[in-house]
Amino acid sequence: MPYFAKIVDRVVTKVIVADQDFINSMVDDSPGTWVQTYKDRSARAHYAGIGYTYDRERDAFIPPKPFDSWVLNEDSCLWGSPVPYPSDGAEYVWDEPTTSWQLSESGA
Repeated sequence: MPYFAKIVDRVVTKVIVADQDFINSMVDDSPGTWVQTYKDRSARAHYAGIGYTYDRERDAFIPPKPFDSWVLNEDSCLWGSPVPYPSDGAEYVWDEPTTSWQLSESGA
């Protein structure tokens, strides 16, 4: 069964399961546009979720930005930290005020 996302001002406000015929014949007087989304990510980069942004130029759903300092990876349409995650095997959490990875209180 196909899935459709309601886009209002570029933001996903609703996701439903519906046939294309239903979308085509549905009377929806509220603002916005319905765009098909795919659970298998075969198109539009990601399966849409409420709060995701629909980028018409990329024809992609982009998840919400987790932190102000994070940057969008243009290829994956995912947000990433401005500095790489440490590779020493310890567990870290992102600290936005310092824009750095801090050792997690739970340890390694």
